[in-house]
Amino acid sequence: MHKTFLNMQFDIELIQEVYASYAEKVEKSRQLLGRPMTLTEKILYAHLYNNEYPHKPFIRGIDYVNFSPDRVAMQDATAQMALLQFMIAGKDKVAVPSSVHCDHLIQADIDASNDIKKALVSNQEVYDFLKDVSNKYGIGFWKPGAGIIHQVVLENYAFPGGMMVGTDSHTPNAGGLGMIAIGVGGADAVDVMTGIPWELKMPKIIGVKLTGELNGWASPKDVILKLAGILTVKGGTNAIIEYFGEGAKNLSATGKATICNMGAEVGATTSLFAYDESMARYLKATGREQIAEMANKLSDYLEADKEVIDNPEKYYDRIIEINLSELEPYINGPFTPDAAHPISEFGRIVKENGYPQTMEVGLIGSCTNSSYQDLSRAASVARQASKKHLKAKAEFRINPGSEQVRYTAERDGLISDFESIGGIVMTNACGPCIGQWKRHTDDNQRANSIVTSFNRNFAKRADGNPNTHAFVASPEIVTALTIAGNLCFNPLTDTLINENGESVKLDMPEGEELPVKGFDVKDPGYIAPDKGLSSSDIIIDPNSKRLQKLSPFAPFNPLNFERMPLLIKTSGKCTTDHISMAGPWLRFRGHLENISDNLLMGAVNAFNGKTNEVFNQLTNEYDTVSGTAKSYKMHGISSIVVAEENYGEGSSREHAALEPRFLGVKAVLCKSFARIHETNLKKQGMLALTFVNKDDYNKIKEKDILSVKGLESFAPDKNLTIEIIHPDGSLESFEASHTYNNLQIEWFKAGSALNYLANKK
Repeated sequence: MHKTFLNMQFDIELIQEVYASYAEKVEKSRQLLGRPMTLTEKILYAHLYNNEYPHKPFIRGIDYVNFSPDRVAMQDATAQMALLQFMIAGKDKVAVPSSVHCDHLIQADIDASNDIKKALVSNQEVYDFLKDVSNKYGIGFWKPGAGIIHQVVLENYAFPGGMMVGTDSHTPNAGGLGMIAIGVGGADAVDVMTGIPWELKMPKIIGVKLTGELNGWASPKDVILKLAGILTVKGGTNAIIEYFGEGAKNLSATGKATICNMGAEVGATTSLFAYDESMARYLKATGREQIAEMANKLSDYLEADKEVIDNPEKYYDRIIEINLSELEPYINGPFTPDAAHPISEFGRIVKENGYPQTMEVGLIGSCTNSSYQDLSRAASVARQASKKHLKAKAEFRINPGSEQVRYTAERDGLISDFESIGGIVMTNACGPCIGQWKRHTDDNQRANSIVTSFNRNFAKRADGNPNTHAFVASPEIVTALTIAGNLCFNPLTDTLINENGESVKLDMPEGEELPVKGFDVKDPGYIAPDKGLSSSDIIIDPNSKRLQKLSPFAPFNPLNFERMPLLIKTSGKCTTDHISMAGPWLRFRGHLENISDNLLMGAVNAFNGKTNEVFNQLTNEYDTVSGTAKSYKMHGISSIVVAEENYGEGSSREHAALEPRFLGVKAVLCKSFARIHETNLKKQGMLALTFVNKDDYNKIKEKDILSVKGLESFAPDKNLTIEIIHPDGSLESFEASHTYNNLQIEWFKAGSALNYLANKK
């Protein structure tokens, strides 16, 4: 019995309602555009807020549009702040189906059994809070150990043609079932949960044409690893990636999900595939045959129009073509997911760059590659290795994506295959992928190499060691390299010496798209909210170190933007991991004051090349970034952050915007922003500015005082002026641009989007 599906009834009613008017909305949109439509356009126009159609088509990359997503999903780390904000929005119930998934706070240490027990004790206060708030406001709650948010969403909630937001940057995983699923900050999630319009700039559309069919060691993961090398980490910013072509139809639904999931690594708003037979198979296998039947009747509306497929260059902003038949496995890294290397060249690259050649740990699973098909292909490599008398030379850790996947995999012998070569199965949770890894090592500063099937490989992300060279590959390639213990091993061509001294070669991986015996699970880990909804108040201990009630930010005061000391000028990559680290800091995600102690501690100071050491203009000494910001705040002084390209790349964590706001930073000035982070800054009442002339970045010195001029007439498409006072008293000024529209300017003036909402009541 598929007990996982007991929570689906409300969503069935929602999906029936969405599909009932779908064809009509698409036809109306097609008339508005006066041309054939991409799948992206069909879904977006079908989800316009209150069906408010414009008089003329929205301009991609220019117009801001109000949407009505169908659902919200939140992981436990980000859900805390999202729900703390929702609690002060004055609503009795969420306006759309919503869910909370406890997957981020479980530390990977020993194994699944031991780690979940520790997590239940150490995180009890947070879990109780999330469960109680979920019950009070009608939110579905997935217990610790139930699974990773994106795999659980794919198995239970995603549906073709739908639209959702999630408080995690890898929410686009649901694109594997033809859904526009967008990662957002908690404030955006609150908008959707309160039923007000959710705003997004109409994205551009990148069309990726897939031809041929995967073979041998190549997997869906290699599609996105290759694409990351083409687009780079910011090539998809403010764009949706839409996959099409015969090659797309040859991929499984979970394979499609892997590709969509890692679209976040190129900065894409989201990614998606058209509805096809593979999606229908997956829906049926996961107990949603009724949805597949409804989607089948609307199949023409759940794919791009034929004219678009025949002449894609007319309808997409950019076309990229990948031949799956010629695709070889890729290994990306280290330190950035867009450093793409085909496996045939990887060994040479490792040697030329002096990367540590010994592979110390192999990690598979995570939200990106933890489906049954992923585990079955990796298990086939482990199984044959065992038969050929090979053991893993590196440590081997496996994180299943959900309890349903884990239970089914154990039933079918996949878990024992991993264990036969020394593999250890960890909790159905994120673990090392998001820095929740208590790695046992002799030196956490030592240079070393690991290979994962995760999505991100920024410095320090997995284990806190800045010298861990993390590489990203498919689960089957990770398994093969784990057996070899050598980065330069190529399973397509090389042999290994087994325990008997024999030279053996690994065969190509094999796997099942779906379990032959069907999925099964005893306890999926889902708790439905009370139908009557709880009337009890949510109590937060004022002395808690984990949770803290929020207070509104102060509204705009022009004096706060005058004579701001430079807090930090960052050099190079500055992701949300650098701005607000995860790992041990995750325990403070519900306590803004405590977590603010990690503000920008991973960012590199452009003036001394060090992290977490900046000049305090009040003390004339160097201090931590947060300590310096607190010092300024204590004296009623605002400060400013200056950065380079793609500032805020990576996770959707809005703490990277909340923390500087809380500590008195009023503006961030950079060469360019990552999409989610720029939105998060705007939502929290921050001023997000970009250099008109990027060379002006070089004008800013360590002890400068900066002012923002022109805010009294702050308006869309109107540049502001940055005035610099250098220590010698000399002045310089230059222009800075912004992307604020009229509504976002109102958020800014009110002090935050939530303040604006409260003022509108």
